[in-house]
Amino acid sequence: MNNEKLEMIYTKASDSIKGQSGAWQFYIKQIPLMSITDANHNRMRIISPIADSNNLSDELIKAALVANFHTALDVKYAVSDGILWSVFIHPLKELSEFQVKDAVSQVYQANINFGSTFASTSLTFPSGSNKENGEGEKKEEKKYELKKI
Repeated sequence: MNNEKLEMIYTKASDSIKGQSGAWQFYIKQIPLMSITDANHNRMRIISPIADSNNLSDELIKAALVANFHTALDVKYAVSDGILWSVFIHPLKELSEFQVKDAVSQVYQANINFGSTFASTSLTFPSGSNKENGEGEKKEEKKYELKKI
């Protein structure tokens, strides 16, 4: 993979795109995504801002950490500069076109599913137990209120 191929993929996948080689901002159904590459160090990332991290409850942050293990799959929820992000980070050259398209989809899905299913795809890894809620009972699906940025 390289910057030229990434730009073609992002242009086809998005509703609109702007930027330059190695630094793009694009939108899918009004959700902003950004991609930054460093070809010299063979790194890339696709990120999407979700919420002001200062407005998140401890319960919501814990739910995001659990999701990083079970339902966020190839993307992760992360905080940087006071913002909660959906993030995909990978070596650049080793990526296939399919992986980039899948990563864009997962970053988008993790963004829109934050606070409900926290899922980046329909696939989830079972926990083996339901003790993450502290009671050993089956966890109810919760819909969290959060302030979008």
